[in-house]
Amino acid sequence: MPTDLGNAATPGLWRRLAAIFYDSWLVLALWLLGATADFFVQGALGLGDAPVRLPLQLYLVTCPFVFFGWFWTHGGQTLGMRSWRLRLLDRDGHPVGWRQALTRVAAACLAALPLGTGYLWMLFDKDGLTWHDRLSHTRLVLVEKK
Repeated sequence: MPTDLGNAATPGLWRRLAAIFYDSWLVLALWLLGATADFFVQGALGLGDAPVRLPLQLYLVTCPFVFFGWFWTHGGQTLGMRSWRLRLLDRDGHPVGWRQALTRVAAACLAALPLGTGYLWMLFDKDGLTWHDRLSHTRLVLVEKK
């Protein structure tokens, strides 16, 4: 059943940034696990000084897509979003699919590049949406307290 977006509050910039801060630590932890595994595998194979570490590089790029994609397609909330009572929905109030989730992750990376302009855009947008909300046809809503 879709969520009624007419009654759903749009979260503010600080709440979004707080959730990003929480989730950034989780992604960083996953990156550190991958880098540690790479260190031991490269050492075991005698490739400790290899200039190109393609498996690690692929892991580092793929990790945020899988992390956010999985959480967003399984309940619409990452752990940081759950802490700050945020939920991701499509523009019709339905849960998002993998295509929208992956598009949103890629667009969020682009929105952060020009000094966070894509995030700050929500302060001027009539609907309070960011660039990645618009590009992925999604939106964040504030979950009511239970």
